[in-house]
Amino acid sequence: MGTKDTAAAKRGFKKNIDYWMDTKNWWGPLLFILIISLAGVGLIGFQTYNDAPPMTGFRAKDGTALITKTNIEEGQIVFHKYALMEYGAFFGDGAQRGPDFTAEALHQITIHVNEFYQEQFRTNTGRPADHNELKVIAEKVKQELKVNSYDGTADIVVLNDAYVYALEKVRNYYLDVFLHSSGDNTFPLQNYITDRAEIINLSNFFFWGAWVCVTQRPGENFSYTHNWPYDVEAGNTPTSPVVLWSVLGLLAFVLLCGIVLYFIGQYNQLSNKFFKPSSKELLTSKSVRDFVPTNSQRASYKFFFVAIVLFFIQVSSGFVTINEFVDYLGFFGIDLSESFPITVSRSWHLMLSLYWISTCWIASSIFILPILAKKEVDFQLPLINTLFILLVVLVVGSLTGMVLGPLGLLGDWWHALGHQGWEFVDFGQVYQVLLMLIFVLWGIVVYRGIRPAFVKGMPWNLPNWIMYSIVGIPLLFISGFVARPETNFVIADFWRWMVVHMWVEAFFEVFITVIVSYLMVLMGLVSRNAAIRVIYFATILFLGTGLLGISHNFYWNAKPVATMALGSIFSTLQFVPLILLTVEAWRFKNMPRIALEGIKPSELGDFGFPEVFLFLIAVNFWNFFGAGVLGIIINLPIMNYYEHGTYLTVNHAHAALMGVYGNISLAAMLFATKLLFKAGRWNKKLVKVSFWSINIGLMLMVLLDLLPAGTIQFKAVVENGLWFARSDAFIGGGVFQSLTWLRGIGASLFLLGGVVPLLVFIVTGASSLKRSGHVVKDLIRISKHDTV
Repeated sequence: MGTKDTAAAKRGFKKNIDYWMDTKNWWGPLLFILIISLAGVGLIGFQTYNDAPPMTGFRAKDGTALITKTNIEEGQIVFHKYALMEYGAFFGDGAQRGPDFTAEALHQITIHVNEFYQEQFRTNTGRPADHNELKVIAEKVKQELKVNSYDGTADIVVLNDAYVYALEKVRNYYLDVFLHSSGDNTFPLQNYITDRAEIINLSNFFFWGAWVCVTQRPGENFSYTHNWPYDVEAGNTPTSPVVLWSVLGLLAFVLLCGIVLYFIGQYNQLSNKFFKPSSKELLTSKSVRDFVPTNSQRASYKFFFVAIVLFFIQVSSGFVTINEFVDYLGFFGIDLSESFPITVSRSWHLMLSLYWISTCWIASSIFILPILAKKEVDFQLPLINTLFILLVVLVVGSLTGMVLGPLGLLGDWWHALGHQGWEFVDFGQVYQVLLMLIFVLWGIVVYRGIRPAFVKGMPWNLPNWIMYSIVGIPLLFISGFVARPETNFVIADFWRWMVVHMWVEAFFEVFITVIVSYLMVLMGLVSRNAAIRVIYFATILFLGTGLLGISHNFYWNAKPVATMALGSIFSTLQFVPLILLTVEAWRFKNMPRIALEGIKPSELGDFGFPEVFLFLIAVNFWNFFGAGVLGIIINLPIMNYYEHGTYLTVNHAHAALMGVYGNISLAAMLFATKLLFKAGRWNKKLVKVSFWSINIGLMLMVLLDLLPAGTIQFKAVVENGLWFARSDAFIGGGVFQSLTWLRGIGASLFLLGGVVPLLVFIVTGASSLKRSGHVVKDLIRISKHDTV
């Protein structure tokens, strides 16, 4: 290439990259991504309502009514009322320790339809069928199970005699499970549901779910759920769209990886003005020691106090959940199974994870408001205190309701005050409304606090980003109010995932990116210019892949092929933003040295937040490994077809939720408390021990149990079907049970070496808080790197 060509290439590169660095050009790409993504989500919603399998009644060929639509709705209500989604699963969604009720019911139907025809053969011939004749019967059963006998005009499904026989057997099976189980087999919740009418309706609901899984969708040669769950005896095997869209999804992933890596090469050639702080001085321990908090900042401590207590209870409830299967507490003569059953302990474990993490985020945003605004806004304290009171009412009330509801102590108020029965949306609807009010009040507090920091003509400023993400959170939460207990499960589950997934993959991702970036700015590690650009590009990638990435949650819960197509492409692409974190991992780890332009770590001086920085590094690692690596292996449709409803999902969830959201929440807590505590109170050694115990403990839980257990369970699905891999015969013994015991090693280190010391440290710090003041110069000094 000649000199002129080289110069032209450089000019082309500079023009291209300068376009993306200019904030004036940012509205177009962001609006384009939002419009495309929201249109795609709208399409999924339309298909959900238009193509959902009918939640209808069943009758025999002679006209005898077998199941009414009301029976199925009442069975679904029983399923939710007793929080069975926190023990087993439906369409693979829910807890992974008990049975998947749709897979289990389908297998029971298959067994008994075969049994019916075998007995019919014996009656007709006077002898049992031989091996080859059994094969013929089995093939006949597969074909009959696939026949869709739904009569749209009468809105009824007509069952043949074999299906009628199987229905009665399914009812008897679940009556035996719930009423006569000794606690040593399929269902360990003794005396949990005792009303025969409720169990029969519950069985009807499970029967309907199995029918949806095996019956062909009109106009297709596969079931409503794309032949999920895998069960060869029922004729459920992967379909051609499952394979096709897996290949195309992988192709899209490789293609976008190449594009992103190309732009990373351009990104790395940018001048240092975009990525280096304007000052060569990090935020020092002296600055931390001399800092005087404002009244609202000091008020944020009580939120962190509550958050760390909730963290302890959340991890402890996880221990109680595991105890249901390995009985640690039995050695001490303690039995919690009836007063605190697994459905309650797991509900607490899940919801408290959201509670303590969200409490940290609320507290951290309150703490940084005066720093962003460089002043304490008047009349914030009463609003903050009101917010705290509402939060306490929410936590105490909803946790109590989650105990009373499944135990049947709230009567008809179970849905309003008890347990809604949806995984991750467990709390009663009254508390759901209260949480909505908390989000709105939080938005008001944040807006009032950062309004002085808004700069006219700068819509991409850091305060604006915080406001954008916080406004988005309650907007998405509205979707949680759409479905009712009797709403068709397929439709209701769409709205549940709108809450669960959109929070995580969209606005909470943006909020976390903003908080991490701002902490880095305050510590003097990056400039505000760098932070704003990182937030923008991360938002483009997270929203571009995350909003439509919701469709991977809908592979198998009765959505059409188009939803699978979207899921296969965009869910796989969700890993692409995490590649950026991997590329930047070395730079991030060495950020203090890079920020000071080559100064050795030993010459860094008195950096004020080394322990906080450790937790931020952990966020980077778990974002790649937990959210990325452990997520990508389960995202492609063909992999997810066999994996869905196994411990590989649990593995990904633990590593991503605690690894990413947990670590960033603890980083924010420690950043604020270090500035709030008197200098002599800080215990660097304890915080480091807690950090390593939490993260090594989490890794041990992954490596000793969740990943190997998920792997052998995946193998069991491929060899025998999901019904077997979720059965007590598989989960309740052998290697799987031994691995559950091994999880206790990592969990014990996590709790005793990590959570407990941090709990004691934060709680006892109440007596060592600095006095508050109204010294504006302290806010300016602590935010000296936060310059526009």
